[in-house]
Amino acid sequence: MDMINDKVTAYKNEILNLKQSMPEMAEAYHHFTGVCFREGELDEKTKQLIALGIGLFANNEVCTFYHMEEARSKGATEAEIMEAVAVASAASAGHALSQGLTRVQHHLQ
Repeated sequence: MDMINDKVTAYKNEILNLKQSMPEMAEAYHHFTGVCFREGELDEKTKQLIALGIGLFANNEVCTFYHMEEARSKGATEAEIMEAVAVASAASAGHALSQGLTRVQHHLQ
């Protein structure tokens, strides 16, 4: 767990540095993400589980750790988190299959 916390803390520290070097951009990003993750048609926990899946698909370790912890803080259970992992895995496999069929198989025929 220390590795997870260390990586997320390092990211948050770099966000603070970004606020110093590019304050307008950092504030715009903070506002955008704040609005996106605010409860709306989807609750905050669901949004964090979606972001977790995207972080996994993108192979972004920091985002994966960050959104896993955020999902937990919004009440996600271990079972819900692992189900989100499974859905991300299925979507990833579907992505590879769809691209393989439309790009590769189609051109082999």
